[in-house]
Amino acid sequence: MIRSALLLALLSAFPLAHAATPDLTTISERSGFQATGRYDETIALCAAFAQAYPKQVQCIDFGITPEGRPMKALVANNNGVFTPAAAKQAGLPVTLIQGGIHAGEIDGKDAGFLALREILEGRAGKGALDKQVLLFVPVFNVDGHERFGKWNRPNQRGPVEMGWRTTAQNLNLNRDYLKADAPEMQAMLGLVNAWDPLTYVDLHATNGAKFQHDISIQVEPVYSGDPEFRKAGLALRTNVIKDIAKEGSTPQSYYMSFVKQDDPMSGFEDGVSDPRFSTGYFQLRNRMAMLVETHSWKEYPVRVRITRNTVVSLLNQVAKHGADWQKAAYAADARAAKLGNKKVALNYRTTDKTEMVNFNGYEYTRKPSEISGGLMTRYDETKPQVWRVPLRDEVVADVEVTAPGAGYIVPAAQAAIVGEKLRQHGVVFRKLDQGIARANVETFRADKATLDAASVEGHQRLTVTGKWTAEPRAVTAGSLFVPIAQPKARLVVAMFEPQAPDSLLAWGTFNTAFERKEYMEDYVAEDVAREQMAADPKVAAEFAQRLASDPAFAKDPQARLAFFAKRHSSYDERLNLYPVLRTDTAL
Repeated sequence: MIRSALLLALLSAFPLAHAATPDLTTISERSGFQATGRYDETIALCAAFAQAYPKQVQCIDFGITPEGRPMKALVANNNGVFTPAAAKQAGLPVTLIQGGIHAGEIDGKDAGFLALREILEGRAGKGALDKQVLLFVPVFNVDGHERFGKWNRPNQRGPVEMGWRTTAQNLNLNRDYLKADAPEMQAMLGLVNAWDPLTYVDLHATNGAKFQHDISIQVEPVYSGDPEFRKAGLALRTNVIKDIAKEGSTPQSYYMSFVKQDDPMSGFEDGVSDPRFSTGYFQLRNRMAMLVETHSWKEYPVRVRITRNTVVSLLNQVAKHGADWQKAAYAADARAAKLGNKKVALNYRTTDKTEMVNFNGYEYTRKPSEISGGLMTRYDETKPQVWRVPLRDEVVADVEVTAPGAGYIVPAAQAAIVGEKLRQHGVVFRKLDQGIARANVETFRADKATLDAASVEGHQRLTVTGKWTAEPRAVTAGSLFVPIAQPKARLVVAMFEPQAPDSLLAWGTFNTAFERKEYMEDYVAEDVAREQMAADPKVAAEFAQRLASDPAFAKDPQARLAFFAKRHSSYDERLNLYPVLRTDTAL
């Protein structure tokens, strides 16, 4: 079979275990890439690399998981640059590569150790560690990694056993970058804030259909974020794809998931992920993020080799272009600090513009299933076939807002929880020592507030419609002022604009502001209504006009009583008022 021949060729291409110091080879390598090791191997290898190469590698802890396991990272540089301060002083770009955010998709752990060893031995990426600092996190989701078992990913070929998708708290770290609920993500953001990596690389194995292509490489900013900095993201994506294609891969620059599930002829759609994902998050910080997705139906030795090639290419590209890309990132920081009163995209959409492309698939049939009763696709991997399918890859800004002139104000009542979230992301803010009796600000009142029916990642998400309106409000001492004039301005906007997809509001931080807590008994409202109409003929006339023009209102007793209750002094004027304010004046 074609697959078996390819597997044998790739296995023969791997360096033999005895070619390197034995304790720097992985269980995976020694098994012919049929197995992967448990986390105790990662702990041991982290120390072993530092012991074998003390002038080039250090092993660090950067967090503790909920189940008490250490989160390990290897810091690698040929010149002994092992601290954030030293990297900054040397002007070296930092590349952070993580494996195992979904611990069943563990290609990145074994490929990363293999690539690092070969680079240190001088057999790959020669000189790559002279011009950058590598942070390698073999396993991000450590507790999930230790939920070990066969068939944890039934739609994946190897290894024999692997970890679990989510953490011990059943959180998906790949939905957590902006909301940062998980202790693991908070630890990762601490590492990111300390080192400020130019490039953040997220190694996965995808789900999906059966086809010939073996990997996708997606990078942002390409469609999103600072327009000028997108040139760097596009160059990184283009160069890595070119490199690994020379190694025999068939990469694509979009996520290879059909527009309609299980229907190859529906084709593909590129786009920009929301900031809960790495590629949607780091462009908000004016840094590059790469999502690497090997194809889960390739055998594990194939996937490890492809991932290893990608890691080596990436490090070579950063070594070659990182100095220029870092300058471009810092220039994007400077532009972000001037985003006040300018348009900022909250999310992106793919247009209907379509081109037909050739895609390397297999012959397939689509027939009704006697099991599910639905239409089922079955692929014949012995019969390669070129599919002619639609691709939509024109991506534009969708919802845009004008950033406030100066920044956002978080009331004192919300300062503790919001301040902690800002610290986790390294966002600059300050606490107000004195209150302001009447501040000229903008408020957002929701016309409609809709809670999701089901829990998402432990949250009841909220969607609102409404608009910002100038309205003087009191600002109390202890409130937070979050300036827009900072490098992370795009991140600030993403956190505070209520209609942003992963804003604090969207994830339910302020749900209580949209819950009615005070009310008027119906029999009291009846008396209040009569008093109001007797005291003010305009109210009576407006009520009569509403009855005549709005049949639904006329038939709804509660809506009719609410008409008067909202005009009473007891009505809660803060109901549906978003607690965060915008200001054009720095505080």
